Amino acid sequence: MGNDTPLIQLSHGSGGRMMHQLIKDYFVPAFDLKSLHDSAVIDDLPQGKLAVTTDSYVISPYFFPGGDIGLLAVCGTVNDLSMAGARPLYLTSGFIIEEGFPFDHLKIILDSMQAISREIGVKIITGDTKVVERGKGDGIFINTAGVGVIDEGIDISPQNVRSGDKVIVSGSIGNHGISVMAERSGISFEPQLLSDVRSLHSLVDVMLRKTKKIHVMRDPTRGGLATTLKEIAGASGLGILIHEDSIDIRPAVRGACDLLGLDPLYIANEGILVAFVDGNDAGALLEEMRKTEAGKDSVIIGEVVETPAQTVLLKTNIGGTRILDMLSGDQLPRIC
Repeated sequence: MGNDTPLIQLSHGSGGRMMHQLIKDYFVPAFDLKSLHDSAVIDDLPQGKLAVTTDSYVISPYFFPGGDIGLLAVCGTVNDLSMAGARPLYLTSGFIIEEGFPFDHLKIILDSMQAISREIGVKIITGDTKVVERGKGDGIFINTAGVGVIDEGIDISPQNVRSGDKVIVSGSIGNHGISVMAERSGISFEPQLLSDVRSLHSLVDVMLRKTKKIHVMRDPTRGGLATTLKEIAGASGLGILIHEDSIDIRPAVRGACDLLGLDPLYIANEGILVAFVDGNDAGALLEEMRKTEAGKDSVIIGEVVETPAQTVLLKTNIGGTRILDMLSGDQLPRIC
C-alpha cells in the first residue's frame, strides 16, 4: 500500500463535511440510497409475520479466501432470517471504521455488499458510520439488522421437533473457520480451501415449497455443528443421535484440525444449514435439496430420539458413542 493511497481519517466520522462526502461518494452509490434521514420508512410490507434479526461482524482478516466482511455481513444476516423461514426484505448496515483504513478496501467491501444484495433481492435501506482512532478498531466492523416476512403456514421453532425427525446438513462442515484460520496464519492448501460463505435464502425457499414439515433450521456458525445440535436438543427437550460417517468433512479441514488439535464439529460455518424434518418427508426433501447449488451435498446425518433427553450422541466411525456438548472457550477467535 503506497503512501498516496487515500485513507480514512478521524474527520470522516466527525459529522461534518468530510463525513458527508464519505457517505455521498461511497455509501449512497453502493446501496442506492434515496434519502439520508436517520430512519428509513417502509411502506410496502407484505402480509404475514415479521422476522427481525441483528448481528455484528468483526472478522480478522476482513478479506479471506472465498469472501470478505461485506459478503459475510449480508449473507449472515439474510441466513439468520432464512432460518426462521422468512423471506429477507430489508437490511441496515452500521460501519465502525478505524482511522487509516484504505478507501480502496472500503470500496471493495461495499461493492461486495451491493452485488450480493442485488443477487438476493434484499435492500440495504439505512445505516450509520463511525470512525475510531487508529489502533482501536482493527480495520472495520459491520453491524447489521434484517427484516423479513414469514408466509402463512410456516412455523419454524425448536419446540416443534419430534422424535423420529431426521437431521439434514446441507454440505461439508468447517470450511469457513479453517479457511480464515489459514489466511490469518499464512497456511496454504492445495487445492485452496475457500470459505463456504453464501446466502441460503434460495435453498430455504426450495425446501419450504417442498414441505412445510420442517420443524427447525439453523446455520451452524460460531460453535459449529455440535454446539448448534446441543442448543436444539436443549430447547426441544429431546435427544439427537448423529452418525460420524455421514458427516462430510473435506480432507483439508480434517488435516488442519488433526494438525492443530481442533475438532471440526466445533468449527464455524457460514454457508450450510441444519434442518430437522418429519421423517416421512426427509427423503423427498433431501432429493430436492440436492438439485440446488447450495444443497447439492446435502445428507441425512442422524435422527431425533426420546432419550437421553437434551443430549447429543455421536456414533463414531469405530463403533463407539460420544457425547457432544457445547463449545467451551473459543477454538478460533474472530471468525465472523
